[in-house]
Amino acid sequence: MKIASLVLNMSLAAALLASAALTPGCGGKPEAGGISPQVMADGLYAVMSADRATYATDVVNRLQDKEKVIKADEHFQDAKALPLPAQMFRMGAERAQKNGAGFSYSLLSQWPINKQNGPKTEAEKAGLKAVAETGKNYYTEETIAGKKYFMAAYPDKAVTEACSNCHNAHQDSPRKDFKLGDILGGIVIRIPLDK
Repeated sequence: MKIASLVLNMSLAAALLASAALTPGCGGKPEAGGISPQVMADGLYAVMSADRATYATDVVNRLQDKEKVIKADEHFQDAKALPLPAQMFRMGAERAQKNGAGFSYSLLSQWPINKQNGPKTEAEKAGLKAVAETGKNYYTEETIAGKKYFMAAYPDKAVTEACSNCHNAHQDSPRKDFKLGDILGGIVIRIPLDK
């Protein structure tokens, strides 16, 4: 039931926000009846962050750590286990992209366990560094392959001890000193500005 509501929340937010008219410019003024890219990104982040925290605390932490019913495992299909919160997030991002959401999002880190989750652009590097150092959101514009995007990075925190423990215990983790509440990385949202 919880997983179904997570998917529904993300789908509703994507549909509502993707239908809004956007004006180019970092946090620029909206067209008539539309919203700015920053407002759209902040709204998307609010839903993503809530769903991510809900899955981590009410599903993984409860079933794995408290009730010890089922574990979360990076090889969840083979192990007949729960997907890790980062995997659940990536699956949602891939599905939104496949369904033509009109924007993209990802969970990235300066200390990725999976190397594909490291920053690839200068804007991502700057954004992840800024959110790790300040704990505050980071906004910029960037051009990728000739297309202009509004990019926002938001701090992704360890909302349960299961988050920090998993990162600290994983053999591929480049950092092993995370505590509850620490910033593990960032949620990066990219919205196209070109019409």
